[in-house]
Amino acid sequence: MEFLNFLDFRITDFIDIFLVALLLYYIYKLVKGTVAINIFIGIVIVWALWKLTELLEMKMISSMVGAFMNIGLLALIIVFQQEIRKFLLLIGSTNFAKGRNFGKYFKFIKPQDGLVSALNTQGLVEALKKMGQSKTGALMVIGRTHSLDFVKTTGDHMNIEVTQPIIESIFYKNSPLHDGAAIIENNQIVATRVILPVSNERSIPLRYGLRHRAAVGITEKTDALALVVSEETGNISYIKNGEFVVFKNYEALEEQLKKDLLD
Repeated sequence: MEFLNFLDFRITDFIDIFLVALLLYYIYKLVKGTVAINIFIGIVIVWALWKLTELLEMKMISSMVGAFMNIGLLALIIVFQQEIRKFLLLIGSTNFAKGRNFGKYFKFIKPQDGLVSALNTQGLVEALKKMGQSKTGALMVIGRTHSLDFVKTTGDHMNIEVTQPIIESIFYKNSPLHDGAAIIENNQIVATRVILPVSNERSIPLRYGLRHRAAVGITEKTDALALVVSEETGNISYIKNGEFVVFKNYEALEEQLKKDLLD
């Protein structure tokens, strides 16, 4: 029977399966935690159904599902435009292209806990708490795997360890460094007064200003995490994948940070 021909397994078939699995893994990583994850799962189910009907030579339903997949390609590009942009940024990022820290892109092989073990999350959250109480506006971006070089160059280069007093002094209202965003990588503040891309997403409530739109913008384009302290209300916002993450208290915020840095 023809459908048993897959038993003739070659090394190229193994490579093909591995590359497809790798591609699906990274697509899943990009959409996980967003509303697009349900769409992604639906697409995988429809594609699997399509291939199953082809394998079983069910020509009528196979042609119907195949036509749906072909016609829906343009719609999928529109739906996943943010995720496609992030995927292309991953492929073309400086660190990936140069092969630097290449192993961290394969965290499913060996867990990487360097980010969470290095970052002083307790000092960071304490600084957020103090700035929230004094209504000191702040915007911090925590880099993960994607390169942030394209925004770091817009600000002032730094190399300062993350501590509560340092963060508070950077965003002090009379400080020359308080405008713009601070970029954190590992446990170092590597840039201040950084200009971030502003999101044009219309679903962002009008009560949020440019700081929040900038935080949404950078997390839409990269896998970075963003923390914002509102100058008007003192409220703290945590943004990931272009969406606001809800947390109950400061302890929950610190735990969420640790979890996302391990992810």
